[in-house]
Amino acid sequence: MEDCCRGSFLYHLPSLFLTPMSVSTEEFMVIGPSEPIVAVLGGDITLPCRVSPAMDVENMELRWFRSKFSEAVFIYQSHQEQREEQLVKYRGRTSLVKDFLTLGEAAVRIHNVQAFDNGLYTCFFRMGIFYEEASLELKVAGVGPAPQVHITGPEEDGVQIVCIASGWFPKPQVQWRTLSGEKLLTFSETQAQDAEGLFTIESTLVVRDRSSGNVTCSVLNPILGQEKSMAIFIPEPFFPRSSPWKLAFMVILSVLMLLLLGAVFYIMREHSVKLQKMQEWEKLHRDKEEDLQIKEEALKARGKAGQDWRKEKFQALTVSLDPESAHSCLAVSDDKTSVTFKDSPKSSDDGVYSVLGHEGITSGCCYWEVEISNAKKSEWVLGVCRRDVERKGWYQESPEKGFWVVGMYENTLCSLPGNSKLDVPIPQRVGVFLDLKEWDVSFYNMTDSSHIFSFSLASSSGTLFPYFRLRSGDVSLTICSGVGGIVGIPKGEEKEKRGRAVITKVLSENFPILGKELDIEVCEVNRLPYFPIQKYHLHDTV
Repeated sequence: MEDCCRGSFLYHLPSLFLTPMSVSTEEFMVIGPSEPIVAVLGGDITLPCRVSPAMDVENMELRWFRSKFSEAVFIYQSHQEQREEQLVKYRGRTSLVKDFLTLGEAAVRIHNVQAFDNGLYTCFFRMGIFYEEASLELKVAGVGPAPQVHITGPEEDGVQIVCIASGWFPKPQVQWRTLSGEKLLTFSETQAQDAEGLFTIESTLVVRDRSSGNVTCSVLNPILGQEKSMAIFIPEPFFPRSSPWKLAFMVILSVLMLLLLGAVFYIMREHSVKLQKMQEWEKLHRDKEEDLQIKEEALKARGKAGQDWRKEKFQALTVSLDPESAHSCLAVSDDKTSVTFKDSPKSSDDGVYSVLGHEGITSGCCYWEVEISNAKKSEWVLGVCRRDVERKGWYQESPEKGFWVVGMYENTLCSLPGNSKLDVPIPQRVGVFLDLKEWDVSFYNMTDSSHIFSFSLASSSGTLFPYFRLRSGDVSLTICSGVGGIVGIPKGEEKEKRGRAVITKVLSENFPILGKELDIEVCEVNRLPYFPIQKYHLHDTV
């Protein structure tokens, strides 16, 4: 989940020609190849980087990513590969070359190179609070089979010929030549890319010179410099004229068309297995989308029924913050219901700014609400975590590590880990509903009752604690009651009086016709601040 700053002063400079600065013994420069790296489709390739001055990089965090820091190709941290943030299309295809780590050199090997691997990469090295990065370019190239050339028929006063080349990357260059090597101008050219990004080029030529004889179509890969060609002989009778060869031309053309249809049928049969797999994948994808839509509609219907349904099932939990668990840069209010920064955070090297709730939860169904100041323009995280989670220094929240959380990151509401974007309105108040009977934790927007996200919990999760984290200096989190006030700890008569006052206010605002005097018997006061109206009895005559 954690995204490091990318504000290196070397970020926009060429990766190789760097001017050393006056640095401490812990500082270094990251240097990548000065020339693009060329890889062949289906082969393996390494993306090397090194540090200067040379030093052991085994204990560093090493990361290779694409255009964004979060688009990780490979991550090496704590002496092992980290796959949580890795892009799916690189999982199982990358490995780290460790032969020269002690000499300051590291490289990522990409196996079975694909067309989408083509482009720019960034290698990122971090040791402690210091980090640097360098850019490198990978050029992917692939050569397809020899082009297919055939006559399509007469065109004006000449013969039209088509050259088709498939399975090339990047876009190849097509050139027509006569037997003597003279270049001919292409009549038209079209291109297309398949699902794997490979190019198919169709080039058309109209030959008007009856003495041309042989015509050659050459296809060149501009990166590898490899060329494949195919020649075709055009008999003079094929050129349009009033002659007995016209019937022969039509017969031969028909035969060629049959051969072409046979070739197309062969190609389609060769690709039928792939197409069938793609169709199965699309069906599974559609089924998944339909399931998600049904679930979302059910959740919306559940939200429209109001918040009382959840409050009847879940016990309102009085949550107080534990100052002993708070990061040293955080300030917990005297009533232990609000947390903010003491001062603006200086840098990300202070660790993760988090605090836990004081009371652990071991069973039952409960909920609490959190008011977020400046929710849309700040960064924050909240949810639950296990008692034994590691919260020292840098860490990443994930269910595997005992965290079940959602939060704001770069103006986007995300579920963690992976920063998966949630397509829901940004909430000002979030309700956390913990069900240790069904082993589920759900998050709701308490302003419009809409569902945000849900996690399934492991039955072995043990004691869970409310979890709060601040990521930017312009935000504070406040634990609130269900009707808008700060959660207190009322006891005895004070608790009952507060319950009566809250109910009187709600009924007066929603049912003014009942009059000024209301005699209310409060049932299940412990379930405040939320209550189903049908559980309260009115003894006033209207």
